[in-house]
Amino acid sequence: MADLHVDFLGKRLAGPVIAASGTFGFGPEYADIEDLRVLGGISGKGLTLHGQPGNEGERLYETPSGLMNSIGLQNPGVQHFIDHELPAMRRCGTTVWANLGGHTIEENVEGVEKLCAAGIDVLELNISCPNVKQGGLAFGIRAQDASEVVGAVRKVCTVPLVVKLSPQAESIPEMCKAVEAAGADGISLCNTFQACAIDLEKRRPVFNNTFAGLSGPAVRPIALRMVWQAVGAVSIPVVGLGGILTGRDALEFIMAGAAAVQVGTANFLDPQACVRITREIGQWMDAHGVKTLDEIRGCARN
Repeated sequence: MADLHVDFLGKRLAGPVIAASGTFGFGPEYADIEDLRVLGGISGKGLTLHGQPGNEGERLYETPSGLMNSIGLQNPGVQHFIDHELPAMRRCGTTVWANLGGHTIEENVEGVEKLCAAGIDVLELNISCPNVKQGGLAFGIRAQDASEVVGAVRKVCTVPLVVKLSPQAESIPEMCKAVEAAGADGISLCNTFQACAIDLEKRRPVFNNTFAGLSGPAVRPIALRMVWQAVGAVSIPVVGLGGILTGRDALEFIMAGAAAVQVGTANFLDPQACVRITREIGQWMDAHGVKTLDEIRGCARN
């Protein structure tokens, strides 16, 4: 039997598949459906320091081979998460990733301090949030802005710091280099792609904010290209995500050099997707005589 363990930033992950933020709740919702102990981790619903109600109007919209969302980071806030959701996440039997975004550097820093003190395993910093002090442009667009927020967070973060990148970045390689230099321990990419849909009967955009995030199999080849670029740009581990639906999809990212993968939209199609994809990776490895993921990680680059 293939060994699916992954050594990641000092953590021994049970497998290479991590449930992606925003698609898996906080984990306990799936505890009666999947054996969560086989997962590499769970990245909980994206948090902000004070919580927020999310967007009004349409929030989810299906497209061919994809899903658009405009949730608006609805979440209970950091302290509520620490008091209520975190204890249940710890009982899931896998590593706890807290996904955090903030609208100012100060919000990010305070949120990280609280989460680290509460005993999470990994901090996943979502830099796709708009920086309200700089006119609303997301921290993840310009490398300089990303460097500033990551550097500030690094000073107070006492757990592995993984920075989740936006595909809207001006340059993926330069963004990766900037966050590595600022102190990131790892990178996850990519977040959803900005997209648009029109309601023909209403003759207006489907979403109140006009644009929304596109995910699912439609974006996988582009996400794979970005992961390839990221792996080539930095020396820290890269977690790949974007449209992974099967074990074969996940193996593409690993062969491109990803240390692990995250699975998101697939969870809406199949509540057992994370465990199924983990099993499919192992089956492929057994069929091809591959004992460990280290044997094939980055092999496509050779």
